[in-house]
Formats: sequence, structure tokens, C-alpha cells
Amino acid sequence: MRFSPLLIGLCDDAALFPPGNAPMDVAVPAHFAHEGSDHAALVGPFVFPAPRLGELPAILGEKAAGQGGELELSLTVPAGTDAVPAALEQLRAIDGVKLAAMEIAVPAGQTPDALFGALDEIASAAPGVEIFVEVPRDRRRPEILSRLAGTAYSAKFRTGGIVAEAYPDEAELAAAIHAVVTSGVRFKATAGLHHAIRNTDPDTGFEQHGFLNVMLATHRAADGASVEEIAATLADRDGTRLSAALDGLPAEAVGVLRARFRSFGTCSISDPLTELVGLGLVPRSSTEPSAPTGSVDSPSTEEGPLA
Repeated sequence: MRFSPLLIGLCDDAALFPPGNAPMDVAVPAHFAHEGSDHAALVGPFVFPAPRLGELPAILGEKAAGQGGELELSLTVPAGTDAVPAALEQLRAIDGVKLAAMEIAVPAGQTPDALFGALDEIASAAPGVEIFVEVPRDRRRPEILSRLAGTAYSAKFRTGGIVAEAYPDEAELAAAIHAVVTSGVRFKATAGLHHAIRNTDPDTGFEQHGFLNVMLATHRAADGASVEEIAATLADRDGTRLSAALDGLPAEAVGVLRARFRSFGTCSISDPLTELVGLGLVPRSSTEPSAPTGSVDSPSTEEGPLA
């Protein structure tokens, strides 16, 4: 199945994280099934929490045998840079995995100087691995965003969670997108982008950003839009208008957009896929079942570690 460059690698598989919280022995085989499906081009790496690396060898041996290929990981390190060396050492001892990226949190109290010094050491120890910094929502954010410019490091923005306070409003997210896009910093998003279009969750009442809103906001930021204009794009609830605007972008604009907005983590690959089909951005045949029985397509609301 041929996918538009707009969507290739857009959805990182975060099945282990809330609200899906899939069991690992279900999530890993399901990821391999997605990689062998008609919608494989949509799927990015398997997002994996560093604290659970000890569980991975048994799962790979029992559940992934015979499915072929390596499990490509984006490793989340919630404890921050100090925990990375041990995680890398542990990962190197696991057969059948490939480290594509790391998503590193910034603990309270870590200064920007200490952060960037540690990132340089990590980059030397893991050449070729894309490093995302989960930029904190505190007074350190402006300096960290500024110092990311001109480096090989990317930003990671949390766009939701299990409490309302975890969701940045349009103005906050617009300012963050404007800052990274105008300074040439790549970014990914995680948590809360459960739907393609801006919406109000009927169960929680949380205002949720749409991943197509974020994509179009990124394009408009690259095209010179103000923070206020970007915020208006993030607030737009017209799916037809948003999808038409994205579908009509020329190839050069798509390239710029995806060079800046790398991907977002989703606990269910089927949910964004189904919505993209409904909006006419993906052929309907791409939704043919491919994941094994017990797949991760129906999120629960059980709490767990966040991606």
C-alpha cells in the first residue's frame, strides 16, 4: 500500500503506555504484525520504557520468534540522563533489537548546562541514535529550547496525560511549536493526541489536541504564521478543512513539515489509522485486520507509566 509522504512513520507504537497499557506479550507481536500489514508505512518504532528492559529478552524469545526482523525501539528514559548509560549497557546485551531513538526526560533540578553536557556524552556513546529531550514545562523551557537550536538533538512535547493539567492549552503548545519550527529544531509529541482533530473527551471533559491540527500548525509555523495564528489552527475542529489543507500541500512543504514534526506516540495504531481513512487521507484497504488476537486496538483507562 502506497502512503503519502505526509504520513510515513507518523505513528510511533506506544502500546505499552496509557491509556492502552497493553501487556508486553501482546504488544510486541502486535507491533510485528503492524510492520507486516498494508499500513506498515504509517508505523514508526516501538516505544519502550527503559525501566522494563529486563522483561524484553523473554518476550522476544517467546513471542517474536519466527516473525523476522529486529524490534526497532524508541527508548524512553524517564529518570533522565543519569539513567542512560546503564540502559544502553542493558540494551546492548539483548538480541533482536535495534535502538533508533531515545526520549530523555529532564528531572527537576537539572540545569541546562548539566543537561547538554550529558547529552553530548550520550550522543558519543550512541552514534546514529536520534535523541529527543522531553522539554519540561517550567522556567527552564525557554533556555532549553533555545539551546537545542543548532544541535543534533530534537524536542519532545507532552500534549496530554491522565489529568487535565497535563494538557497544554492552544497558546502554550503554539508557542512551543513556533519556537522549535522557527529555530530549525525537530520535535515529536506524546500523550493525549488520541484523535486526528481537536476535540473534547466525552468521558473526562479534557480538551484534546488533534494530531492533524499539530501537523498543519507546524506547516503554518514554517510558513511564517504568528503564535496567535498557530493557536487558532490548534483550536480548529473542522476535520474536512484541516485534512483538505494538509492533502493539498505541495511536496516541498510536506518535506519541511515532516522534517520538523517527526512523529507522535499512540497507544493504538488502529485509532489514528481509522480516522485517517474516514477523512480520506488513507485508502480504506489499509485498515484490513493484521494484528494477532488480543491486539492493542482497544485502549483501557488503567493508569501506568507515561510515554
